Amino acid sequence: MKKTDRYVEFTANHMNCRLIPVTEEIIRCIFSRKDICQDAESLIIEKKEYDLVSFEAEERSDSIIIKTSAVQANVDLKTGAITWKRPDGTLWLQETGKDLSEIDVIRYTTGGEKPVINRVKTVDGERNFILNLKEQVDRKAYRARLFFQWKEDEDIHGLGQAEEGIYNYRGHNQYLYQHNMRIPMPILTSTEGYGILVDCCSLMTYNDDGKHSYLFLDTVNQLDYYFLGGGTMDGVIHDYRFLTGKAQMLPKWAYGYVQSKEQYYSARELADIVKHYREINVPLDCVVQDWNSWDPGNWGEKLLDKSRYGDLKERMQEIHDMHAHSMVSVWPNMNSGGKNHQEFLDAGYLLYDYATYDAFNEKAREMYWKQAKEELFDGGFDSWWCDSTEPFSGPDWNGEVKREPWERYALVGGEHKKYLDPAKANAFALMHAKGIYENQRKDCEEKRVLNLTRSGYASGQKYAAMLWSGDTCATWENFKIQIVEGLNMGMSGYPYWTLDIGAFFTVKEKWQNRGCGCNTDSTPKWFWQGDYEEGVNDKGYCELYTRWLQMGTFLPMFRSHGTDTPREIWNFGKKGTMFYDAVEKSINLRYHLMPYIYSLAADVHFGDATMMRSLVFDFPQDKEARKIENEFLFGRSLLICAVTEPMYYDRESRELNRDTKWNCYLPKGCGWYDYWTNTRYEGGQYITVDAPIDRIPVFVREGSVLPTVEGIQYASQKPENPMKMTVYPGADGEFTLYEDEGNNYGFEQGAYATTVFRWDDHNQKLTVDPRQGSYPGMEELCYTVEIIK
Repeated sequence: MKKTDRYVEFTANHMNCRLIPVTEEIIRCIFSRKDICQDAESLIIEKKEYDLVSFEAEERSDSIIIKTSAVQANVDLKTGAITWKRPDGTLWLQETGKDLSEIDVIRYTTGGEKPVINRVKTVDGERNFILNLKEQVDRKAYRARLFFQWKEDEDIHGLGQAEEGIYNYRGHNQYLYQHNMRIPMPILTSTEGYGILVDCCSLMTYNDDGKHSYLFLDTVNQLDYYFLGGGTMDGVIHDYRFLTGKAQMLPKWAYGYVQSKEQYYSARELADIVKHYREINVPLDCVVQDWNSWDPGNWGEKLLDKSRYGDLKERMQEIHDMHAHSMVSVWPNMNSGGKNHQEFLDAGYLLYDYATYDAFNEKAREMYWKQAKEELFDGGFDSWWCDSTEPFSGPDWNGEVKREPWERYALVGGEHKKYLDPAKANAFALMHAKGIYENQRKDCEEKRVLNLTRSGYASGQKYAAMLWSGDTCATWENFKIQIVEGLNMGMSGYPYWTLDIGAFFTVKEKWQNRGCGCNTDSTPKWFWQGDYEEGVNDKGYCELYTRWLQMGTFLPMFRSHGTDTPREIWNFGKKGTMFYDAVEKSINLRYHLMPYIYSLAADVHFGDATMMRSLVFDFPQDKEARKIENEFLFGRSLLICAVTEPMYYDRESRELNRDTKWNCYLPKGCGWYDYWTNTRYEGGQYITVDAPIDRIPVFVREGSVLPTVEGIQYASQKPENPMKMTVYPGADGEFTLYEDEGNNYGFEQGAYATTVFRWDDHNQKLTVDPRQGSYPGMEELCYTVEIIK
């Protein structure tokens, strides 16, 4: 054994091993059959100097023991397996072994020959397939497996977002590869209060088949992972962000209502949508331009069709004058023949599909930004929708029958490995987001970066990348699955996740009603599986959309989007009708809670918090709460109980005769107030509450101090009346209100203010600490106080 002040190095099971205490509760583990490379390049771990950690190391005949104040690692020298223990010696995690097998890393090129291209038009974009790629051996690397033995009552979460709706991964297998509706993350988190973060950007699989539990890594130069001993789910997430980077502050307007659909067709139409919302007095902060803003045939160009967007600057100014913002869809792939594509081709910055730019090349990222800035950013668009960032999902995005999971993994994952280094096959979207973030910040510090992207990877939170779940279909079952996927994304350490409210696809059989320019294609599609052939003309869909929107009110981004049928509020009826009024009520609720929401956003950045919180975060000892998949906490104060079944209408507007009540579980250990009635309930029980179409069950945790405002039409609007601080008694509590300018980076230099409100339940007294800090334009803080009786 060799011990330095930074690490311990030894040999186990014919592997060179190094354990490096990074903090008191984080230990890095590197295993290799070659020399250890501690300074190996990482796309997901931040490079920074760590403080020295005090630790002990003891060598025994059959083991090495490393201890910090928070974690103990016992390494079996025969197998290389590590037994992880808490400081008191109790078991945390038992590894059962490691497996490293050398492989040839294959790269693909055309060998200098002219590419033979098969271009296919799909609903997911136009794709190139190169038919004459040649294999060549690039280097040697490893396939690796890390084996685990879980405790009987331990739940395993994380792994990012898949599409099957698996909440607890015990007893399940999962494939981790980039695809439409799949956003893998290389992290496991446990209800025991620890996590495993693997420094790996290759394809992966998770296996828990009853015989073995392991994580398989397709291509690595060494097995390199981190044990995160945070003790709680919040602690584990803090460890993850310490290693991968703090989540960036998004612009305040990003937390308002975002109106999108497939698609708007002109700059004039974008401005008219905002104008209509202002005229009907329904709040709105952003309108979104989907694909096809380019000249016909120039797929993926970042140059606009002047016949439809020649007045872009004027219309963007009109939108800004109405205190709203905009977002534009951009793609990583481009058809040949366009100016943007030719520039990449001439510079040698295209991957070997001869369509997708090489996001791993810094100069290529700079060129991509230069093109995006030229007409889109300089023309007035405020933010980015980086679509199709997998970006090689084409082989699977076709056909009538959905392929088997293993087949899809091999097919789509294999396509990524054709065009990307296999060791980086999961990281394209991450590097794409890095280019958008870093280059926009070089050019403009007055607008915070916002990148809504369909794929991503660990550490993308530091690049202001908001993930969304992909092109889902409109069914109640899929709605339930979406909640589960969002919860696991939060337990993967990634705080920015959203979805298409109402789902992307709404029809199935009636192909004539398909959007995306596919209403002349009668062939069945496995992904076009919506239950509502007539969209908003089906009251069954209107009910599903309304319930989806109510849940979406409590996501990090509140965004309506989809194809086949329009999504603006006026398509769901007129004011005074059930669906219109319910949608309007939810949008107004989002703005009513804006001081709370923006303060949560600050806590995500400054405090490594999570907004959409599985009940595991706050109630890990409540075994019933650990099972709940359709409820979540929004921040630490609000419990959201999504209604995931129809009550009024089935498909084709068939009326249902059901009670409009919903069964909710209230976690034990505290009391809960019904947000709508202020009725108080004890935790640790199921209750049944009214859930009419205009009401999603929401409960407020006792001890909460909840800030709200009235009557605002956009996130940064100053309300006419003072903010209200509502106290829900029953326990001590506090809330930190955060304020800043809202859309620049002044906060990084300390230009923000915080005010702490403290509730003393014994004395029934609210104490307000002096406001700390300041920012340009800051006004006197005015508020009223209401204590719920």
